Amino acid sequence: MGSGGSIIFLVILVALSAFFSATETAFLSFNKARMKSLAKQGSKKAQLVVDLEERYDKLLSTILIGNNIVNILASSMATMIFVAFLGNAGVTVSTVVMTVVVLIFGEISPKTLAKDHADGLAMVIAPIINLLMGLFTPFTWLFSQWKKLLTVIFPSKEEAGMTEEELLTIVAEAEEEGGIDEQESDLIRSAIEFNDRTAEEILTHRVDVVAVDATSTMDEIEAVFLESGFSRLPVYEDNVDNIVGIVNAKDFHARKAGTTLKDIMRPALFVTTTSKTAALLETLQKSKSHLAIVTDEYGGTAGIVTMEDIIEELVGEIYDEHDEVIEEFKKLPDGSYQIECSADLAKMQELLNIPGEFDSATVSGWVIGQLERIPVVGDSFTFDNLTVSVTKVDSKRVLEINVVVAEPEEAKEE
Repeated sequence: MGSGGSIIFLVILVALSAFFSATETAFLSFNKARMKSLAKQGSKKAQLVVDLEERYDKLLSTILIGNNIVNILASSMATMIFVAFLGNAGVTVSTVVMTVVVLIFGEISPKTLAKDHADGLAMVIAPIINLLMGLFTPFTWLFSQWKKLLTVIFPSKEEAGMTEEELLTIVAEAEEEGGIDEQESDLIRSAIEFNDRTAEEILTHRVDVVAVDATSTMDEIEAVFLESGFSRLPVYEDNVDNIVGIVNAKDFHARKAGTTLKDIMRPALFVTTTSKTAALLETLQKSKSHLAIVTDEYGGTAGIVTMEDIIEELVGEIYDEHDEVIEEFKKLPDGSYQIECSADLAKMQELLNIPGEFDSATVSGWVIGQLERIPVVGDSFTFDNLTVSVTKVDSKRVLEINVVVAEPEEAKEE
């Protein structure tokens, strides 16, 4: 083969090296969900890509075999060409030149382009690589047996599957890259974290529970329905720790003359503070209930949880015409935050980047824990870079705080 033919053959080998490098990156980087969607829509190329990805071990073996063959041939061919022109010095020159050429044109450039155009490139390459997989079957079979032997000798201790943290990271990356918007990201994140929540974290605490005494008159109960705007009220005997049933507004207003509260009262559903939200939702659905009484470890009433409370964990706050819209976290003009103390502590931690884990589920519990006493208006304390001031209390409860976020020392120095 003449020098001209050798150079052309060398260029072809470098091009093949680029092809195998681009193939590897394309099949690592393509959007699997989008490809499966295209396959379901009838795209044969997309279906082939999905099929090849499911046989990734064989695909990777084919790519590595092809890439190594062309790189070795290219190095050998380059050595022959440079030795013909430069003699013994050609070996050194060939090594330097081919290292640069293969890195730039056989590795870096094709992999960069393949990552940016992974979906389209994977579909274009799929038929070719599928053919090569067939041709290299004897070699890939040998490598698969070798892989099995290595697996036996060095068994993997890593758990298969995807953790919740990894899935949340994928969602965050998809939002950052523009694949999904913030609202979609929040909904997906809420669904993933849904079963991590417990009844204790979402309940309406007993001090805020509106209930009626079993000895109340019908006029008194009607007045409570009208004042509260609620469609269901717990019924207790003696005190709120002894809930005996639930009265529904629909049943109450449809009652016949002479009907007693006991006649229209429905059995109460009881759950524990540790009940997971997913199980709680299923329990409410099966019992055809919209409200459950949450009991504490002593058998007393910790609060109530409704179907609406659970759904709000997925979709956010739901307001109707009777609800007073309360902004739990309000940023004030001076940069500080006005925070309702009934708010979820985890939400405040996320908003203000507060580190650590706390025993409290609400901001109120956190404030009391920091002060180690019942707060009064004007109380304040610091936590990390936060200055917290109590701005509203009601009897023994803290209702509202103001939080000033100080700039980190690093930012001040800059």
